[in-house]
Amino acid sequence: MKQDLPRLQAYLRKRFNTQNLKVVMPPKKLDMAEVFIADEQIATLTRDDEDGEVCYYLQMAILDIDLADV
Repeated sequence: MKQDLPRLQAYLRKRFNTQNLKVVMPPKKLDMAEVFIADEQIATLTRDDEDGEVCYYLQMAILDIDLADV
């Protein structure tokens, strides 16, 4: 997954229209990455390569208390 990080980061920056997004792999994890905007972690990213096809899952939690500020 580590070799995919630059392409994934470029894709997500374009999709979310921000250069402040970065994708990093935690030091002891080989199967997932974390997605940050500025210094805030907003999601996790995992890779699935079953059945010969590769796809990535972006999981983002939105807390109820975060919606109160909108």
